[in-house]
Amino acid sequence: MAFDLVLFGGTGDLVWRKLMPALFQAYRHGTLPPGGRIIGVARDGLDDAAFRSLIETRLAQVELAKRPSADEFAGFAQLLHYLRVDLSKPADYLALADVLNAREVDARVLYLATAPSLFTTVCQQLVACGLNQAHTPNDTRIVLEKPLGHDLASNRAINEVVRAGFAEKQIFRIDHYLGKPSVQNLFAMRFGNALFEPLWRRETIANIQITIAEELGVEKRGGFYDQTGALRDMVQNHALQLLCAIGMEPPINAHADAIRDEKLKVLRSLKPWTPHTLAQHVVRGQYIAGGFNGEAMPAYRDEPGVDPNSHTETFVALRTEIANWRWAGVPFYIRTGKRLAAREAHIAVNFRPTPHAIFKSPLGAANRLVIHLQPKDGLTLHLFAQGQDKRGPASFGAGQSLAPVQLDLDFDKRFGSERVGAYERLLLDVIEGRLNLFVRSDEQEEAWRWVEPVMRHWKDSGDEGLKPYAAGTWGPSAASAMIARDGHSWSEES
Repeated sequence: MAFDLVLFGGTGDLVWRKLMPALFQAYRHGTLPPGGRIIGVARDGLDDAAFRSLIETRLAQVELAKRPSADEFAGFAQLLHYLRVDLSKPADYLALADVLNAREVDARVLYLATAPSLFTTVCQQLVACGLNQAHTPNDTRIVLEKPLGHDLASNRAINEVVRAGFAEKQIFRIDHYLGKPSVQNLFAMRFGNALFEPLWRRETIANIQITIAEELGVEKRGGFYDQTGALRDMVQNHALQLLCAIGMEPPINAHADAIRDEKLKVLRSLKPWTPHTLAQHVVRGQYIAGGFNGEAMPAYRDEPGVDPNSHTETFVALRTEIANWRWAGVPFYIRTGKRLAAREAHIAVNFRPTPHAIFKSPLGAANRLVIHLQPKDGLTLHLFAQGQDKRGPASFGAGQSLAPVQLDLDFDKRFGSERVGAYERLLLDVIEGRLNLFVRSDEQEEAWRWVEPVMRHWKDSGDEGLKPYAAGTWGPSAASAMIARDGHSWSEES
């Protein structure tokens, strides 16, 4: 399958950190279709040799197991090409069109790894020079990275420009969390097995918690992050997509639109915000100076590129509900932040306790299923088994006590080298034209519509309600108080 993959912003951070390492792994695994070209496009004055040298430098810095040997890179380098393009100059797009139209391919992928502010310009220029055409055998796809806008209006404006030149089936809006192996196994666990589906409802589940925690601060992205914040950066996209995956109804089949229709229903079923819930069910925080593992960490307002008087949130915790028959009354908690106590992402499904206790059990004992997303990748099922006291194990009915045990499935250990990273999977899906793991425009709009009242509330309140938390902790105490009002606690507090 011959393909051309054009990376706009080809010398930028996303290509450097994520896309090239993922493409090399696909090449190493033998899953990258033969006959392909990977064309970096940027303003830098490079040629093919210099671009290949740049990528070789990058791949020499990845973790040891993923570094190419000299022979491996020599083969991969033959796929790499470079074209100098100023994205503001129509003539440069015409030169790119000449290069692409010089050969016939089965798939042409235009990947916008640029600042979102350039999306409309690039799309309009692609249309002007005819690079948006989709016809067999030259099937054209465009890939858009998040964030797609900063609110509902800007998201709609970008999508209108994109849809003016590209059909919806050509548009691949990436949320890399949907490509994570553990999220794929969440779908497999729910819809490929009969075990959990009867339990996946309000009668048996007490609450569901989604945590996306980062140890790092804003690093070199202070200027970008200060205009974005945790709500836009993580909740509107990653966290809500995870909520959809955990809360959606079984689709009628595995086709893209069947899956995305069910996710859309979840987003439309989220309880709307009220003045009361905005005050009681949303916590925003910003990290102040702290420490972790003996290392001092600066306050957010002292980070490079950040306004010293910034009101931007680096932490969000919120409570919501899916108002439908399956989930009515079950609280869903979302928590994300920077400079937290650990780098950890997981979904915790907390089941209700047994309706009648006949054993001596730990206080508040209940089963829990944890879907680990990072750094561990797997499932842990927390159960209870017979315990024993100093006199030894007790017989059934003789005051037997229970002790917590867990069933642990580590996907990395189970599948080993067969594991495929998120960007590797998504890039291959784009080349093959599979839309299942990509976000439709109406999903994005519904997500923006739901978070906008929170954004307006914060804008009106300014610094009021912005809770400080020390770097290296689990966030402001108000997040624990919020969940405690329902009689629950976060996983690390249980």
